[in-house]
Amino acid sequence: MQEKVYNLFEKLENEGFFILLETNGSISLQNVPEKIVKIVDVKTPGSECSDSFLLENLNFIDADKDEIKFVLCNKADYEWSKDFIFQNNLENYKLLFSAVTDNLEVKDLAGWIIEDKLPVRLQLQLHKFIWDKNEKGV
Repeated sequence: MQEKVYNLFEKLENEGFFILLETNGSISLQNVPEKIVKIVDVKTPGSECSDSFLLENLNFIDADKDEIKFVLCNKADYEWSKDFIFQNNLENYKLLFSAVTDNLEVKDLAGWIIEDKLPVRLQLQLHKFIWDKNEKGV
């Protein structure tokens, strides 16, 4: 969707910048340079966008440096994400679980992760704590 981003990547790399790319995974990651750290959001059913993720993108995620993020709305999303991880052999990847504010209590999500000994990091949506959680664009 943003073809000019590849030129930007090249210019920033040439200047010595460390680049992080956060994406929803709906566009192929095949042409993203290896040096760039990718944080890829796998949309859960609760987001009503779960069909937007390109499964082929799993081939372009480096288990040692890139991250795969799941933003969860409820227990069904948690179970779906857990299944996705195991079905795609992602247990050794850097995995992040985050709760949608007002939909899922962080305490509940943390409890499920601990109970299942799931190999994920709990991530808070800090922008929702710092700024008004109802404000768009934060």
